[in-house]
Amino acid sequence: MTLTLPSPASPLKIGTRGSPLALAQAYETRRRLMAAFDLPEEAFAIVVIKTTGDDAGLIAKDRPLKELGGKGLFTKEIEEDLLSGAIDIAVHSMKDMPVDQPAGLLLDTYLPREDTRDAFVSPNVKTLADLPQGAVVGTSSLRRRAQLLNYRPDLKVVEFRGNVQTRLKKLEDKVADCTFLAMAGLNRMDMSHVASSAIEPEYMLPAVAQGAIGIERRADDSNTADMLAAIHDTPTGQRLAAERSFLAALDGSCETPIAGLCELDGGTLRLRGEVLRPDGSESISDDRTAPIEDGAELGREMAENLLSQAGPDFFSWRG
Repeated sequence: MTLTLPSPASPLKIGTRGSPLALAQAYETRRRLMAAFDLPEEAFAIVVIKTTGDDAGLIAKDRPLKELGGKGLFTKEIEEDLLSGAIDIAVHSMKDMPVDQPAGLLLDTYLPREDTRDAFVSPNVKTLADLPQGAVVGTSSLRRRAQLLNYRPDLKVVEFRGNVQTRLKKLEDKVADCTFLAMAGLNRMDMSHVASSAIEPEYMLPAVAQGAIGIERRADDSNTADMLAAIHDTPTGQRLAAERSFLAALDGSCETPIAGLCELDGGTLRLRGEVLRPDGSESISDDRTAPIEDGAELGREMAENLLSQAGPDFFSWRG
């Protein structure tokens, strides 16, 4: 099949949220497609789509994501525009993506993964360990909240919603003593200096798929599929196959604090996973290796192992 490339007269429409980080990810996608096919910038159109999760009123309320509707808050409107043909591809932060896509859409292209670590951000102290007793920590992440309280039960955790700039403003306004961001996002916006320090996964295992950009398309759009194949990063796809399989088998609903990280070493992958009670009172973890081709199965096996360790009472808060 002959590939039909976009042009200034008929540009490829790239759908994205409008936050600075989301735009940086869309621009990276555009740059890679431009380089792969020697196309001008005008052959692509960045289409900003406001999602429910971007609503200023919801952000101001600082309520937990699971109470507002889960990860789909950041994808629903974008995926509707993709299905309708208003856009040709959608660029997402993979840690924000539900494990299931709407019928007719595929998420099978990933850009090279960035730093997976969490960034500790504080105007006063350098590391998490330096926080004084009873310090106030701002985070909207159920995972980070549970991990923090498991590590430091003395800390007070308050909700901290909004994009990177909004959360930094809240920190400046002394709503909290510190917060956490993803190193990947800071790096992509040339803001790595904002991090007081990066937290190694041995101390805080990151969110599943943290640091990865995914590109969603219509399942029947073979021309776009062929274009995206030119920028797909296979190692990232192999790592996410294990991590997202783990998440799907465990609980991808945003109601459970879950962390997971897969790393490659030659033909072997190492998967680490963790599930916690939301109040941090209990943490269950696992660490396994397998051949790369068995990544998805390893993710399922790890989830089953953690579920068997947890027992029926572990998830009692879900009702």
